[in-house]
Amino acid sequence: MDDQEQYAKLFNEFDSQMLITLGVILVSTVILIIASQRGLNWLANRLHGQLRFRVFALVPLTRLLILITALAIAVPIVIEPSLRNMVTLLGAIGLAIGFALKDYVSSLIAGVVSAVELPYRPGDWVDIEGTYGEVKHVGMRTVEILTPDDDLVAVPHLKLWDSAIYNANNGGTSLQCVASFYLHPEHEAGWVREVLRDVALTSAYLKFDKPIIVVAEEKPWGTHYRIRAYPVDPRQQFLFITDLTVRGKQVLSGAGITPALLPPDTAFETRGAAS
Repeated sequence: MDDQEQYAKLFNEFDSQMLITLGVILVSTVILIIASQRGLNWLANRLHGQLRFRVFALVPLTRLLILITALAIAVPIVIEPSLRNMVTLLGAIGLAIGFALKDYVSSLIAGVVSAVELPYRPGDWVDIEGTYGEVKHVGMRTVEILTPDDDLVAVPHLKLWDSAIYNANNGGTSLQCVASFYLHPEHEAGWVREVLRDVALTSAYLKFDKPIIVVAEEKPWGTHYRIRAYPVDPRQQFLFITDLTVRGKQVLSGAGITPALLPPDTAFETRGAAS
C-alpha cells in the first residue's frame, strides 16, 4: 500500500484541464514541426551553394529542439515537480539512454582501439563489409570512406569487433591490382603469359620496383589469367586495371585468341584490387 501511494505521488491528478493542456501542447508541436520543415525547405530551395545545404541541415535540428521544448513543458504537468520525482525520472531516462546508446559507446571504444592498433589510416584503401574505398577521415565514432563512385560512406568503428577489415596498402604506397582475362582453352599458354607480362611492363602506371606476376588457372569453361602488378600511386588503381585490360584484350584479339564462353549461371570474382 505504501508503494502504491509512493507511485501515486509521482504523477499529478488527471483531470479535464490537464488533458486539454496536453492536447494543446501536442497539436502545437505537430503544427510547429510541419511549419518549420516546410518553411526551411522552401527557404533552402531558393538558396545556392553551401548556404543551401546548411539550411537543409537545420530541419532535423529544429525538429529536435521543438520536441525537447514540448517535453520540457509537458513533463511538469504530468509529474509532480519534486526532488524525489525528478531524481526518479532522470534515473529512468538515464537508463533508457544508456541502452539506446550502447552501440554509440561501443563505437567510441572501438575508435580508441583503432587509434592504437591502426587497422586503417587516412590514405588507406580498405574494404569493410563490401564498402571499398579510400579512408578520408578517422573520427572518434566512424571512419569516412570515399568509394570509387565518389560516395562518402561513414562506417562505425564497432565493425572492428566482428568484421574483417581488408586493407589494400596498409599505410604505404604499394597496392596490388588484378586484371583478369578469361580465354578459350585452345591456345599457347606460355606465349599468353609472356604477352600479358609485357602488357604490364609497358603500362604508364606501372611501379617498376614491384614484381609482376601472371597467374593462370584452368577452369571447366576455359583458362583464367590474372595480371598481378602495382601502380605508382594507389589512386591510379582503376586507371591501371583499365589500361591492362584494354591493351591486353587488344593484343590477344590481334593474335586470334578467343575469349572463353561462360555458361549463363557461372559466377566468378570481379574484385579488382587486393592487398
